[in-house]
Amino acid sequence: MKKRSTGSVIIILLILVWLLIPLVVSIIYSLFENWTGIAPQGFSLRAYATIFSDPAFLAALGRTVLICIVPILLTILLVLLALFVTSLFFPKLERLVQIICMIPYTIQGVILSVSILSMYVANKTFLGNRLVMLIGAYCIIILPYIYQGIRNGMRAVNMPVLIEAAEMLGATRIYAYFRIIVPNIISAVVVSSLLAVGIIFGDYVLVRNLDGSAFQNIQIYLYQAMKSDSMKSSAVFVVIMAVTFTISAIVLYLQSRQGKHGKDAK
Repeated sequence: MKKRSTGSVIIILLILVWLLIPLVVSIIYSLFENWTGIAPQGFSLRAYATIFSDPAFLAALGRTVLICIVPILLTILLVLLALFVTSLFFPKLERLVQIICMIPYTIQGVILSVSILSMYVANKTFLGNRLVMLIGAYCIIILPYIYQGIRNGMRAVNMPVLIEAAEMLGATRIYAYFRIIVPNIISAVVVSSLLAVGIIFGDYVLVRNLDGSAFQNIQIYLYQAMKSDSMKSSAVFVVIMAVTFTISAIVLYLQSRQGKHGKDAK
């Protein structure tokens, strides 16, 4: 048993090393001016100083954060309302809602962007706005992750029992739902939101196809940097990976904390 455990640890470490090689090489490449020989030469932080002093980079980072927040908030609100209606009034429709929310798993970014453009590009209302189309596309992409996280959180807190107890004390269903259920599943909402942030933060296809270069997010900035300065593009990639790893660490921490609380409750 011990030998099998040791072997598993070794395999996992080898996989981690293999996966981290591109990141390590990118970090090294972003820190040295010259790499024509076996070993890099000319240590410098010029690339990082350049991107963090570039208003375009900071603006792209800010736009990426902004375009993360709006779709996530809209999707969370829609999922909460949908689960409130289906769970308490139409439980037979919950399966149908689940199927609809899982469909985006099978939709590729290129197919989604082309479909949205063909349907709304000639629309004269606000739906024809490229930024509105981009927000709508992100809502579709992150829908499965938000739905699954909120649904699992509701099952963990036994929502029907809590709603019934609140009604016995004189509270309405909608009041009990948003004042009792939602605060109790906030950790699940946060975990789902952070997963959605990671997905939107790394998107290039949707923003490129739907908004071109008019709405320059961090991925568009990276693409343009690749055509001008490889050292600078490596630094941008390292920053993106650092943010992604930070998001992943927060998600893992919240998940482990939620699991620990669940065990303590039992």
